Order: sequence, then C-alpha cells, then structure tokens
Amino acid sequence: MDNIYIFMIAALAILAIADLVVGVSNDAVNFLNSAIGSKAVTFRTVMIVASVGIAFGALSSSGMMEVARKGIFDPSQFYFNEIMIIFMAVMITDIILLDIFNSLGMPTSTTVSIVFELLGAAVVMSIIKISNNSDSLLQLGEYINTDKATEIILGILLSVFIAFSVGAIIQLITRVLLTFDFQKKASWVAAVFGGIAVSAISYFIIIKGLKGADILPPAFSSWANENLIQFLGANFIVWTILSWVSHAILKQNIYRLVIILGTFALAMAFAGNDLVNFIGVPMAAYNSFGAWSGSGILPEAFSMEQLAEKVPTQPILLLIAGLIMVLTLWFSKKARRVVKTSVDLSRQDEVKERFKPNWVSQNLVRLVIIANTGVNKILPAPIRNRINKSFTPVLMTSTKAIDAPAFDMVRAAVNLVVASVLISIATGLKLPLSTTYVTFMVAMGTSLADRAWGAESAVYRVAGVLNVIGGWFLTAFSAFTAAGIFAYLMYLGGNLAIIGLFILAIAMLVRNYIATKKSNKEAQIEEDLRKAESHTISGIIEESADNIAKTILRTNKIYTGTLKGLAKNKVSSLKKSRGTVEKLNDEIDELRNNIFYFIKNLEETSVRGSNFYIEILGYLEDITQSLEYIAKSSYKHVNNNHKPLRFTQIKDLQEIDNKLSEFLQETATAFNDRNYMRIEALLGKKDELYGQVTDKIQKQVERTRSEESSPKNTTLYFGLLLETKDLIEEILNLLDLYNSEHKRS
Repeated sequence: MDNIYIFMIAALAILAIADLVVGVSNDAVNFLNSAIGSKAVTFRTVMIVASVGIAFGALSSSGMMEVARKGIFDPSQFYFNEIMIIFMAVMITDIILLDIFNSLGMPTSTTVSIVFELLGAAVVMSIIKISNNSDSLLQLGEYINTDKATEIILGILLSVFIAFSVGAIIQLITRVLLTFDFQKKASWVAAVFGGIAVSAISYFIIIKGLKGADILPPAFSSWANENLIQFLGANFIVWTILSWVSHAILKQNIYRLVIILGTFALAMAFAGNDLVNFIGVPMAAYNSFGAWSGSGILPEAFSMEQLAEKVPTQPILLLIAGLIMVLTLWFSKKARRVVKTSVDLSRQDEVKERFKPNWVSQNLVRLVIIANTGVNKILPAPIRNRINKSFTPVLMTSTKAIDAPAFDMVRAAVNLVVASVLISIATGLKLPLSTTYVTFMVAMGTSLADRAWGAESAVYRVAGVLNVIGGWFLTAFSAFTAAGIFAYLMYLGGNLAIIGLFILAIAMLVRNYIATKKSNKEAQIEEDLRKAESHTISGIIEESADNIAKTILRTNKIYTGTLKGLAKNKVSSLKKSRGTVEKLNDEIDELRNNIFYFIKNLEETSVRGSNFYIEILGYLEDITQSLEYIAKSSYKHVNNNHKPLRFTQIKDLQEIDNKLSEFLQETATAFNDRNYMRIEALLGKKDELYGQVTDKIQKQVERTRSEESSPKNTTLYFGLLLETKDLIEEILNLLDLYNSEHKRS
C-alpha cells in the first residue's frame, strides 16, 4: 500500500516540473509584453533582465506556500489518503488545462486555475465524506473555506474592472502631457516621469517582491510600510535627480530604464508569488507524506491537521524551481505565442487580426463611438484640439513594418508602473489578485486610451479581449469541474485510476508537444504571405516573387492533398485541405486590406507599380477561389457519404496531378531562384496542360453515356476538371503578367 504513495510523490514531482514549464509559458506574458512590444531593448536583454528577476523572485517565495496547504480547505477535516487524492487531481488538471490554453496562444491565470482546482477537488472529496457519514450538505462549510473562495471570486471581478479603468485613465493623462513626440520634451519632464515611475516600481519591489526574502533588513521593510509617505517622498526626490542626471547629462533614455526596471520587478513578483501555483501542491503533498510515513497509522486514519502549521520552504527546492522557470522562458515557443497574442491586441498600428468580431464587440464599439461623439460636442474646441494634437502619432523611423514596435516606450512604461502599483496596493490590503488579470487588463486599458483601437481595428481588438476574459472564466469553471471529476475517479478507481490519469496527463503533454513542434516546422516551411513595403516597381516585382512562389507551393500541396483524400475517401484529409485553403484565402484578404497603405507609400511615379500589384493580388485571389471550390466540393462529397470516385477517375486525376505538380514545382523554383528566363518556357506548356484536362473531360463524357450511374459522382468529377482548367488558366495569366512587367522594368 505504501508503494502507491511513493509513486504519487514521484508523480507529483514530475507533474511539478511539467507545471512549471507550462505555467511559465502562460505567465511570461505578464512581464514580457511591455518590453517586447515597445522594443525598448533587444529581445536578448529583455530575457536576461526577466531571468534575473525570476531568480530573485524564486528565492523570496518561502512565505507564499500556505494557499495550497490550508487556504482553500481545512486540512484537519481530511485524512492522508484523501489529501493525496486532492493533490493528485489538482496537479493533473492544472498541467492539462494550462497546456491547452498555451497551445491556443491564450493567456490565462495560473492563480485562478490552482485555486479553483483545489476548490473543486476538495468540494468533491468533502461531499464523498459527508455522504459516507450520512451527514447534511449544509456541513460543507466545515470542510471548505467558503469566505476565502468568495473573496477570491470577487477579487477577480474587481481586478478586471479596476486594472482596465486605471490603466486607461493614467495613459490618457500621460499621453496628453507627454504626447507621442515625448523625446523632444524638456529634460525635467523626463526626470519627473522617471522619478514617479521608478519610485512606484521601487515600492513594488520592496513591498511585493522581496517581502518573503531575507535580502532587506526587517527593520527597513517595517519602516517603509509604516512610513509610506516619507518613503515614497524620499524615493521620488532621489530618483527624479538621478533621472535628470541620466537623461540630461549622460544622455540615457529614461523611459528605456523604466521599462528595464519594471520588467525586472514584474518578473520577480511573478516568480515570488506565483511559484506557489506550480510547486505549492507537490510540496504540500511531500510534507504530508513526511508526516504520515513514520507515524505507523493507516493512511485512511491519519488526520492531516499538521498541514495547518507553517512549514518553511527549502531554499534549494526554490532555486531548482527558479532555474526551471528561467530555462523555460528562454526555450518555450508557446510562451512567445502567448506574448504575441497580448502584444497584437495592444498594437498601435495595423496587424493581422486573430479574432473575429461578434455581436458583443460590435455593440460595445458602437456605444463607445456614440459616447465619444457626445463628449466631443460638450468639450470646448480649444481643449478638443489640444487633446487631439497630443494623440497625433509620430512616424516610425524604421521602413520595415516587421521592425516597428507595437507601441512606444511611454505606453510600455505606464503598463509596467500601473501594474506594479495595483499589485502593491492589493498586497498591502491582503486582497486576492491575479497578476495575469492585472497586467493584461492594464495593457488593454492603455491601448484603448492611446487610440490604438481605431475604427479599422476596434471591433477585432474588443472581440479579442472578450475572448481572453471569457477564457479566464472558462478556466475557473473547467478547473473546478475537471479537478472534481478526477478526484471522484481516483476515489472510485483507486490505484489503477491514479496511475491511469497520470499516464493520460503525460501522454497529452507529449502529444501537444509533438503537435506544436510539427506545426512550427510547417510554419517555417509554409511562411505567411508578406505585405508589400517597397516604394518602386522593381521592389514590388521582387517582393511579389516571394508571394507567388509561396502561393504556388501551397497550391501544389493543397491540390495534391485533396486528390489523395478523395482517392482514400478520407474526410480528415479533405477537412485539413479545406482549412489550409481558408488560411491562404485569409492571408490574401489581408494583402488586399493593405492596398490603401501600400498605395499611400508608393512614389508618385509608381502608379504602374500599384496597377501591377493589384493585378497580382487579383490573380492570387482567383487561384484560391478555384482551390476553395476543389477542396470544399470534395469534402462535401465524402462527408455526405456519396459514392467514391471510380478507379478510372482517380487514375485520370492522378495523371493530371503529376503533370500539374511538376509544372507548379518548376514555377515556384523559378520565382524562388529569380530565374525569370524560365517563365517563357513555363508559358509554353499551356497547350499541353489544357490538352490533358480537355482529354479527361472527353473521356468522362463517354463514360457517362455508357457506364456511369452516379449523378453526384459525375457532378463532382466534372466540377474538379473544369475548376482545374480554370486554376491552370489563372496561374498562366499570372505568369504572363509577371513576364511582361519584368521585361519592361
């Protein structure tokens, strides 16, 4: 019997490591988005600063492990075997849940997930105990700290509203005072901003970040808490003077320094306070096992009241956990995907929008527009003009859109300072708080105030924010439900259920890792189409060559994949081809949406270039429409369980595919190698390609008259042949246009 608990401790250790990895991947967005989005420093510098912050924070976590032990439930009401089931259910649920969110690129709260998992598993175990004892459900309050759970839920709701509102108000005031042209302001302005910002962050580091560590003298920390006004006043004077010296004499960008310090502070607070979310439960389980193992009492009779006592955390374990967090930060691609979601929703300029608008976002934007119109009517014209002038963006110095920051350093600094202050205040008041909620909602509030959500993007950005917020509440519900179900299954199934669920969790992690690695490889091979950034016809020709090569290669892949799916009568393959076409179609739509900016940036003499570019996009769109018909009609045919294509039809289509695939591969190679002399030779294959398709059409006409018996089969086959002919024609027209334009340039 003891062996199963040894297995559970080993399993929890493995799950703790896995949870650290998936947890950091999720929470990296908290402290990386401002520095990465503003590009205040290099990515490498951001990672180094964050890594040092995590290392400091991990060592200051010793006082933060009590939530897992006694914060949600009363441990004295449970026996050792019951506590171990609760802890196993929590950890299995946590890594599965966080990994799913990370794979989707959606930030969620590790604090909320662990709290509701503990609550869900403890509630189910409590109900089991109440049922076995024939007691009333009204006694559930004896097992669960309901007041604490209610406080946490209210804290979540309040933190979302307060963080968004305060972030928006502070950013609005800051932008009006500093404008987008903040670099040209007097040195004293930057000095005052630096004094306020660094003072707030310093207080955050001392009160929030280092409160559980022995780095600072206890007397100093106590004095800072008791004499807050004096502490902040002294900090403001000192940091304002240092900021002025740095900005005016040493010529250092004070905004950049604030961002670096703010990133360090949030990274430290994350590790110092959120580390409990990842290793708190396994450490509580280890303490429980240590208390029981030498007692000689049966596990189902050993009361866990000892968990209510405070147990110091071992620094070595914290250091190891911090090291795992740092390594994850450097090597996790999922972390960067989650950060990208947050940065894109905050971006000042146009970006490929990830989220589709819904009726809630549409109506919210409509209401804000109406409210804004009303406010503009009330405000006097001079004040309105002064505010509008402050919000006039400064043109980026970079000519490449990919090199441009998502937002400027003022907004990044405000994000970090406001998040730091709010978390500090909540900590001082002992209010439950999620760092994810605060940092994300502050970033969204500053984005709104900074007019990053314009008429062209607001409905998409608001939909994105609503999706993320919905994901947070889904986290709470999913965590509570899944942990409860797993706890019940472990109680019923015993050792087999415990081992089986552990294997399931590891298998899901491995599967998601392999799937993510595969999708990353495919993404590297199959790059997105690139927006035109050139100002001349020669530059447009060069950039268009890349887009044509990528489209042709993907056309070849989609066409071949669709025919293979038809040959095997396989719905999953055809569904994948249909999804790939939709992605390509979305990318071409994005290029068409960028035409306005493209034409505005063209040289005055490059009207010819704009016509060429627009025609190229027209042909690319025609190609995707043909592919869309081929993929969708094939999927629909097989999904509706109609008769499969006959062997002779499959054979004819494969012959077309072989010839067309060879032609498309040569075309893509010519554009990739910039071997434009090959285009005329490719155009010379027109009659051969047309002739092959025409021949297959004639053969099918004869088969239909003599032997074909399926109308659906015949309709699909003729549709594929005719659309293939259109596809060939569109590609040849594209080649002809490109060949003519290249000769003229």
